[in-house]
Amino acid sequence: MRHRITFFHRHEHGIEPSSLQLRGRSISGPDLVAVREHRVTLALEELPAELQELLHEIHELHIRWSTPQAQNTLGPWTSRIPPGLHAFYTPHTASAAESSRLCNQLRAVFGDLDCSSPAESFTKLPTDRFSHSTAFQYFQPLDTLANLSTYAEQYACVPGDSDCKRWARGLENAVSLDLSYDAISHAAKIAAIWPEGNQKLSINSHPDHRTEVGILTPDSPPHLDPHELGVTGLLTVLGEDSKPSPVLFSFPSRHKDAGSTFSSTFLRPLGLHPTLQLSIDSSNPPLPDSSCSLHAYLTLPRTIFADKYQLGDDLFLSSKNLTALRYISQPVDLEAPDYAMKLWGSSVLVELQPPSTRADSPWTAEIPLHLRYLSPAEGGYRPIEVPWPAVFWACNAQEGTKFPNSPFDRVNLGFDGLFGPKTLFWHVNPKPEGPGGLNHQIQVPVLDTNKTQWISTGTAAVVLLGFAYVVFKLSSVYWRTGYGSQKPTAGSEKKKQ
Repeated sequence: MRHRITFFHRHEHGIEPSSLQLRGRSISGPDLVAVREHRVTLALEELPAELQELLHEIHELHIRWSTPQAQNTLGPWTSRIPPGLHAFYTPHTASAAESSRLCNQLRAVFGDLDCSSPAESFTKLPTDRFSHSTAFQYFQPLDTLANLSTYAEQYACVPGDSDCKRWARGLENAVSLDLSYDAISHAAKIAAIWPEGNQKLSINSHPDHRTEVGILTPDSPPHLDPHELGVTGLLTVLGEDSKPSPVLFSFPSRHKDAGSTFSSTFLRPLGLHPTLQLSIDSSNPPLPDSSCSLHAYLTLPRTIFADKYQLGDDLFLSSKNLTALRYISQPVDLEAPDYAMKLWGSSVLVELQPPSTRADSPWTAEIPLHLRYLSPAEGGYRPIEVPWPAVFWACNAQEGTKFPNSPFDRVNLGFDGLFGPKTLFWHVNPKPEGPGGLNHQIQVPVLDTNKTQWISTGTAAVVLLGFAYVVFKLSSVYWRTGYGSQKPTAGSEKKKQ
């Protein structure tokens, strides 16, 4: 098992190297204001037996989670995804996707998820477009990792391992989580990030584990390319180094901060066809000399969807400051109610159309959406959550640019599989106006169960009245003519003769 713990701080929050105490397999020092990442790499045989059996059926699995609370990014962790739980999956065989084992394990780890099996609940991804994309995708809003914290403390930590239990309990306060496994490396990787704040610097390493600790801050080494990030600071390997070593290096990064913000809201009144409005404070691309386009990536639960036919009208798109619908997952049933579906929902990639004026000023784009019919509820309304989209500039890297393995590279985020491998992503930071976070709370009108008794009574009354009317008409005919066919009259007999 390997651990890599990284503290990334601003220049003004640095600490003196002399204040660090390195003793054997432990390091301690004063608390520091920083973002903390803890990355763990485990071999397949180090996992619980039930997970080993499940992973033997999986070729590739990537789980991504992001908090619904707005957070400032720092250092190499600038990538953004819509808040909630994302899963990207490729089975070893087609029959493995029919099994419910993966969904059962996801529910055990993360809580009550609406997932039956990948074949029924996941959507298919276009693997023919780019080879680095997985085969299936799943999403569900998830506000906290409390269930994962309990699961890890119970099943991942051996009794008496206080450091492991402390780490497991701390997962509840993380703002980002990545879990990855692939059949080629036979290794599982877990990376959790905690927000900028006071971080306790006291780390102990197990004798059988390799633990690397880094305390880093941004810097600009000579000859830094636009697609690279530079850092400086201290690195040490517990149990191997006698003192922290100063470092200055750079590494390629496909994800960067665009230096702009956006807000998201639904226009009022909502109705059953709400419009999502994105307000962006800048229309200038981050790389003036490169080909860049602005995109919004949405993960829409099945309660709400986008109509690809509506978004295929160029004139309509231009009126909403949209360029084109670049991708929508399939299938999207335009008529089915929510309670008749098993798919999690749909993902949508829309290219936005910034104003062509030279002045860099705020502007808006509008994305039309549609609500599905939901099951009845007491009071006549049912709440749903719609996550904010991820907004980013996608820019082509310069010719000859290479992206070797990076210690902080983040892949399989959903939208990156829809672009080429040499695309740079400049993320626009979400900026909520109120305390609601990065999830829209919508009240959808539905059938009020308190009033259904009147509907049942009225329906029964109408049916009974209709039945009585039919009986009355049949009876009146019987009373006038009797039962059976009427005998011919004398006049009709003469006419026949």
